[in-house]
Amino acid sequence: MVLQQPANQLFVQLKELLHSLTNQEYFQPIAVLSNASIGQHTRHIIELFQELNTGYETGLVNYEDRKRDFAIETNREIAIEKLSEISAACNKKNKPLRLVSEHGETVPIIVSTNYYRELIYNIEHTVHHMALIRVGVITQTNIDLPSSFGVASSTIKHRKKQCAQ
Repeated sequence: MVLQQPANQLFVQLKELLHSLTNQEYFQPIAVLSNASIGQHTRHIIELFQELNTGYETGLVNYEDRKRDFAIETNREIAIEKLSEISAACNKKNKPLRLVSEHGETVPIIVSTNYYRELIYNIEHTVHHMALIRVGVITQTNIDLPSSFGVASSTIKHRKKQCAQ
C-alpha cells in the first residue's frame, strides 16, 4: 500500500531517535514544549494510530477517546514496541469510516471519512509532532537529527526544487 511507506519512514526515524535518548531525556519535561516531554509527544503519535486501527475495525474513529497510556510516555522500549506494531498495521485496504469530533460541542459531530484520508491525517500529524520533538532534542541533547526529521515531505520536495534551480 502506497501510504504505508511514508508512515514507516517516520516510524523508523522516530525509533532511531528513541534508541539514542536516555530514559531521562525521553520523559523529562521540556520548558520550550510547555513542559511536555518527548515521551508525551511520542505517546500522542502512537495513540492516534492505535485509535485509527481500532476505528478501522469498528467503523468509528474517535481520536478524542484514546487511551492515554502513561507507560508509553515514560518507557522508551514500550514506545519502540508500539511503533513497530502500528507500522505493521498500516497496510490495510481503504474503506469508509465515520469520524467523531466533539471540539467543545455538547453533542458529538460524526462525519464521513475513509481509512486513507485518516492515515494521511495521521502521517501529517506525526510530522508536526516530530517537529516539536526536534525542538526538544535540540534544546536538551547533543543528538544530531537527520535534516528531514520533523519536516513535511512537501517542504523537502520544495527545498530540493529550489536547490535545483
